[in-house]
Order: sequence, then C-alpha cells, then structure tokens
Amino acid sequence: MTSSFARPALLCNVQSGSHDPAIRAAIEDRCRNAGEPLVATFELPDGQVPDAAKLRDQNIDLLIVWTGDGTINAAATKATGWTGAILPLPGGTLNLLSKALHGDRAAPDILADALAGKGHRRPIPTIRSADGEAFITIVAGPATRWAEVRETMRQDGLIEAASTAPDALDAMMNAPGVRIAGHDRHYPAIILTPTETGVRADGILAENTGDVLRHGLAWLGGDFRDGPSEEIAESETIILESDAPISLEYDGELAETGSPARFGLGASAVDFVATA
Repeated sequence: MTSSFARPALLCNVQSGSHDPAIRAAIEDRCRNAGEPLVATFELPDGQVPDAAKLRDQNIDLLIVWTGDGTINAAATKATGWTGAILPLPGGTLNLLSKALHGDRAAPDILADALAGKGHRRPIPTIRSADGEAFITIVAGPATRWAEVRETMRQDGLIEAASTAPDALDAMMNAPGVRIAGHDRHYPAIILTPTETGVRADGILAENTGDVLRHGLAWLGGDFRDGPSEEIAESETIILESDAPISLEYDGELAETGSPARFGLGASAVDFVATA
C-alpha cells in the first residue's frame, strides 16, 4: 500500500529525558526512505506547538508527535480545524495513547508502518469538561499529589522526592476523597478513561498499608494504573463530587477544579493514525 501522507512534520522536545538522538535520526531516516522527508521540525521547549494555521501554511498533512502525553494533548487541541492527521509516537513516560493506537512498539517501526499505508486514521474518543479536553486519561482526587513527588524525583533526584512523599501520603490517606454522584463511596482518586462507548471510571483502592505502598511505587514508576483499583461505572457522562476542590492530573498535567465536576464523552476534532 502507498502512504496517504506526502508532507510529514515532527514535533519533539529536545530537553525531555526521553529524547534520544539515535531515535530521532531513525525517525528522520524512515521519512526519507519512504520518499517523504520531513518538511518541518518543531522543537520544544524553545519552539512552539504548531497551530492549525501554521500546519496549513506549510501544507503539512501528518504531524508526528514524538513527546509525552501532555504535549500530545496540546498538539491535538491547537490543530483543531486542520485536515491532516496526528501520529503519536512513544516519547514520554507513560505513552498511553501511543500504546493504545500502536501497541508497545518502537517509534521508528510505528512510523514505518504509517508511511507504508499500514495504518488508518480516525477521530479518537476523548473526555470533555468545562476546563478542557483529555485525549488520554484524567486522574481526579488527592492521590494526584504523588504526581508531584514523581516530577520532583525526575527533576531533582530521589532525596528531594523523599522529602515531599510524606505530604503525598497524608493527602492520600486523610484529604477529602472523590466520589461519583449517586454513589456513597469516596476514593483517594478516580481514574477516568475515554472508550468508544463511554467514560470509564475506576476507583483507586487504599484500604491498607500494602495498598498505599503499591500506589506510591506505581506513581513513582510512572504508571499509576499499576496500583490496586476497581471499576465503578461507565457512562457517557460522569459527575465527580468532593468536599474540597478536586485535584486533577489531566493527560499528565496537574490542575484543579471545583465540585461538582462533569466529564462527558467526546471525540477528537482532529484525526489520529493507528497502526495496531
């Protein structure tokens, strides 16, 4: 099959801990070998995520996003109104969307398949709220404090992270939890994931010391979903409530919203390429 893309561009973050010059060179090689060399490269943090107007002005039809989940969100949001497609490649910590669209595969191999016409493009399910749109996942509740510990460890090392861990532990165990409207049970955090049929809500379990330890290790290891949890509900709309403002990790970016907070199933305004 021949590729439906002729003018690809790359978005990457040269200061990311996952930025590997060898992988970047392989990405560039895959494009040249397919007869479709990169027409532009947008480098963060000094450059900017391109918006729809810039993508149209340069006739870009495929934006290769080789960064973390938060930047994929920014790229898809700014590309609204553009008729091209986004190809997420694993370039961050979790790479949740890349794994969902391609499986757990290397970035150059995914790109080679997409350029060979072995992928398909489509909108993906999203979660929409008054604060924005999540393309991957939302974690809501006081347990998101572990994300701050993880970022401190990544930037400043284990010793600095250890000094912030007690606050995260205290928030997880004692801060007001979150619940789904109409349900009695509170959770240290609820994970919201967009699916083809609705927004799935899973509650993080922290019923004993072992659960708390597993969650701390899961957050520090990068994938919060590795901790114990239970499915609560799946619906086109999920309303979360709490006795305090609700802390959020929104596609990897920290935020806060008031209670109650409504989250509904949506669809991306821009197409994504899947090869799985």
